[in-house]
Amino acid sequence: MACHKPLDTSRANRKAQGMTTAPVTPECIRQAAERSSRSREELLVKFPKLPEWESGTARPTLPQAREFARKVHVPVGALFLSRPLAADIPIPDFRTTATRPITGPGPNLLATIYTCQERQNWYRDFARATGRPERAFIASTTPATRPETAAADIGKTLGLPRPPFRACATTDDALRMFIRQADRAGILVMVSGIVKSNTRRPLDVDEFRGFALADPLAPLIFINGADTKAAQIFTLAHELAHLWLGETALSNPNAGPGPAPRQQEVWCNAVAADLLVPMGAFRESLNGDEPLADTPERLARIFKVSALVILRRLLDAGRIDRTRFNREWEAEMERGRDRTEQRRTGGGDFYPTTLSRVGHRFARALITSTLEGQTLYRDAFRMLGISKAETLNKLGIAAGVLE
Repeated sequence: MACHKPLDTSRANRKAQGMTTAPVTPECIRQAAERSSRSREELLVKFPKLPEWESGTARPTLPQAREFARKVHVPVGALFLSRPLAADIPIPDFRTTATRPITGPGPNLLATIYTCQERQNWYRDFARATGRPERAFIASTTPATRPETAAADIGKTLGLPRPPFRACATTDDALRMFIRQADRAGILVMVSGIVKSNTRRPLDVDEFRGFALADPLAPLIFINGADTKAAQIFTLAHELAHLWLGETALSNPNAGPGPAPRQQEVWCNAVAADLLVPMGAFRESLNGDEPLADTPERLARIFKVSALVILRRLLDAGRIDRTRFNREWEAEMERGRDRTEQRRTGGGDFYPTTLSRVGHRFARALITSTLEGQTLYRDAFRMLGISKAETLNKLGIAAGVLE
């Protein structure tokens, strides 16, 4: 009679028999971790063996690989490729840190660009089908144009006074007015601090502040809503300058007048500064008896911009020298980082928040097209970040499409 070895029911043996490791590629694991919006510490808490997966000395189980892919927002199949996928930014990258380009786009940035490109493509087809006019301001100027001339043309096109926001009670009011006037001029303006409607995927201000997608029928500007309101105002002004150049560009504008790898960024910063704080009005607002240390905050409140913009205008006006400017600039940048860290983007009222994220002009067009049967509800739901017809109807009321 044959003898059989008794079944080993130990926990270790059961685990070894039932949990097969996944043949992931270490380089793919490492790239996904590096480009994730999650911190290294957070990933190590969730995946203690991550360094071993990255070095190839150990492999995750298939459930672990799936969970890792979900956490870092990549397709699980991307972890099994022979080499990492190239994650090139699909639009020209004009961002800089000091004087060097930023590299390695994170998944949240890429997802945001792809989402806006989809919306722009839809709106372009809608505009063409409904006979909407092309926007003459796209590519209407060049970097050889004086920034003051370009700023005046932008202000005139948007119907803004000069200076534009002195009559606004708050910076929030100024930003709302700015976006409304850009919308009326035919520009799709989208402001969000998260990917689509996913509050677990926040956007990083240090990675980017905004981008412009130039198109005669569907010009689009996206603003990182995780930034301060004053910074968002400058970003919108900066991206408008890119549209006037006819340029699609990813930007990280900071109002600085110094050199940059791309001279377009220097020009766009100069246009934005003059649009928001025209030199004539700025000089009239200066107080000769005021300590210079008090001027940036006071004028920032008047013009509804950041103190950085005022520092730049003080340098432009010859009221401070470059040495003092550099010192004050670094100090204000540090204060600005603290304010951004402290800022919390609450959900607020769902419908106004959603309209801000997708843009009023885009929402009105998409909801109208959907109700008229020209666009499938499932496509509208995806692009609006909603899941119910009832929500779309209520969003239509908030957008003024329905009563």
